[in-house]
Amino acid sequence: MRFLVTGTAGFIGFHLAKRLLGAGHVVVGLDGLTPYYDVTLKQARHAELAKHNGFSAVIGMLEDQNALDEAAALARPDVIVHLAAQAGVRYSLENPKAYVDANLNGSWNVLELARRLQPRHLLLASTSSVYGANAKVPFAETDRADEPMTLYAATKKSMEAMAHSYAHLYGVPTTAFRFFTVYGPWGRPDMALFKFVAAILKGEPIDIYGEGRMSRDFTYVDDLVEAVVRLADRAPEIGVPAGQAGLDSLSPVAPFRVVNIAAGQPVGLMEYVETIERAVGRPALRNMLPMQPGDVPRTYASAALLEALTGYRPDTPVSVGVPAFVDWYRAYYGI
Repeated sequence: MRFLVTGTAGFIGFHLAKRLLGAGHVVVGLDGLTPYYDVTLKQARHAELAKHNGFSAVIGMLEDQNALDEAAALARPDVIVHLAAQAGVRYSLENPKAYVDANLNGSWNVLELARRLQPRHLLLASTSSVYGANAKVPFAETDRADEPMTLYAATKKSMEAMAHSYAHLYGVPTTAFRFFTVYGPWGRPDMALFKFVAAILKGEPIDIYGEGRMSRDFTYVDDLVEAVVRLADRAPEIGVPAGQAGLDSLSPVAPFRVVNIAAGQPVGLMEYVETIERAVGRPALRNMLPMQPGDVPRTYASAALLEALTGYRPDTPVSVGVPAFVDWYRAYYGI
């Protein structure tokens, strides 16, 4: 099949594109190579993908309609996977406009493209952050998600709402998947694992927020990609729910659903830190800090809908995933 993937120089987009190319699919990637973090890392990801004959890249922003049209003309996609976004919870406090530009205006451009092209399936990356102040656990797709605690979460929930309206109006089968703390090789330098490993190797302290009392439903990137690939073949149909009654988030008026992608097994932050210490081979200097604005104490997903749709749920433990990242980090930076 032919795929148009936005964000192929990003962490998740790179891994998804690599998996699709390895399976013999054609992938056209759109990426703006923004300087939110080290551009050379993004370029290195694209260089890896360029080793495959089936990969082509268009460099441009989501907000640039001409660049998006160029990528679409090159791709002639059967499936569109929209992963590009302005990411990061804390950065949304510093540069909110970047989130409105990319996650709202840019995502609207992708929806308009899907309206014109009518792909078999449109898949959109959302986030566990949309659950916000939800106190019920595990987070289920049918839970209310109307209390975002950051602008990042608000823009992602707004993207979901816009996508539902387009699915209803124009009949494009659409799945929005909510990611839960994805980690692994080629990860983002602004995420905790990358920061912690870099600091420990340099003998520098690590900042542990929430006094270490937080927990996260960590998802290894290969598991997430497996879930996305399987979901690509499960385009939603009105009136065809999955699983037991009340489980599916399928809309009654549109070929649209949201799906959590996570293992449903949250890990305490201090356990995570200890796993990193063992993988690196030295203890961390711990700087215990209070909770930051916009942080939530825990994320905990129900993976029941994902399993009902695909027969799969992520299962790589941090005891395996964290050492894999450390091995990649040492090899990439020659440490």
